[in-house]
Amino acid sequence: MIVVVVDKTGSESNASLLRRFSKRVKGVGHLQLARTIRYSTRTKSALKKKQDKLKRIAKFHTLQTLRKEGKIKDAFQR
Repeated sequence: MIVVVVDKTGSESNASLLRRFSKRVKGVGHLQLARTIRYSTRTKSALKKKQDKLKRIAKFHTLQTLRKEGKIKDAFQR
C-alpha cells in the first residue's frame, strides 16, 4: 500500500488541504481496492451448484405434475 502524504502550504485553508488529500487518495486507488474487497461475492462451490440444480429440477417436476392434474393453471407458457 502506498502512503498518501499531503503537506499544508503557507496560506492554504483546511478545506483545500482536505480536498487535495481526497483527490490524492482517489488517484492512488485505495478506495477502489477497499470497495472491491468489501462487496466481492464468493463463488459457489460445486456441491452448492449441484444442490441448487436439484432443487430447481424437483420444483419443475412438482409444478409439471400439478399442471397435468389440473390443480394449477398455466400462467406462463413458453
